Amino acid sequence: MKQYHEFLQHILNHGSPKDDRTQTGTISTFGYQMRFDLNQGFPLVTTKKVHLKSVIYELLWFIKGDTNIQYLTQNGVRIWNEWPYQKYKKSDAYEGETMQTFIDKINTDDAFAKTWGDLGPVYGKQWRAFEGKNRSIDQLKVLLDEIKNNPHSRRLIVNSWNAPLVEEMALPPCHMMMQFYVNDGKLSAQLYQRSADAFLGVPFNIASYALLTQMIAHALDLKLGEFVHTIGDAHIYNNHIEQVKTQLKRKPYPLPTMTINPDKKDIFAMEYDDFTLSNYQHHPHIKGKVSV
Repeated sequence: MKQYHEFLQHILNHGSPKDDRTQTGTISTFGYQMRFDLNQGFPLVTTKKVHLKSVIYELLWFIKGDTNIQYLTQNGVRIWNEWPYQKYKKSDAYEGETMQTFIDKINTDDAFAKTWGDLGPVYGKQWRAFEGKNRSIDQLKVLLDEIKNNPHSRRLIVNSWNAPLVEEMALPPCHMMMQFYVNDGKLSAQLYQRSADAFLGVPFNIASYALLTQMIAHALDLKLGEFVHTIGDAHIYNNHIEQVKTQLKRKPYPLPTMTINPDKKDIFAMEYDDFTLSNYQHHPHIKGKVSV
């Protein structure tokens, strides 16, 4: 993952101090691009352990069109917990529950989960039921049909930024638009990400969209091309700078390999056990606090 290390170093070298919504503070740069040849291995960061289980379950959650954290928490994935918990803490219903008690209620009480576990019309809603002109568009199904029937189209796009609904979302989409490209039987994808938490978020984003590209290629019998990651505001939070410096001292290992169950060709029917990661050699996990 030389590309990712160069990205981190670029921010350290050229970033400027910048205030941010979370009041944590960042060093930030604007406009950066990484390219990954998906035939060279699955682009999962090796200089710290990345929790692939969370990547896969979150992606399946998006694909399902789900916006409630209950599916994630019931599968042991915690990456979206802070936003609904903070909203709950500010409500009149809050009775001093810890995060763990809150998640236990989400897991076991469907009515509670329906009220407090929903994040609003975030990614899954936009991917599967994007609303406009009094109708709803399943962007993923349209995308698959277009790639299959009109692979040279320049409109192979899924957009998560639905401007009239942004204020209803717990967190407006950071990774906001993807475009696909077919050439010589190979499927490539480009992600535009408006805001990128370089230390915590970007390793997940790279793995997630590389996996989505592989899933679509697998479903449509295409070969793999490139994953291109284009970023707007690329930042390192001030409380992650030392962790980044530690990570940059580590030497990357060869990339692992991702395989998908050959009997599953429908991305909407794929489950966690349909994915197998092989030869993932990695350095130890590095802790970092998420800024909400």
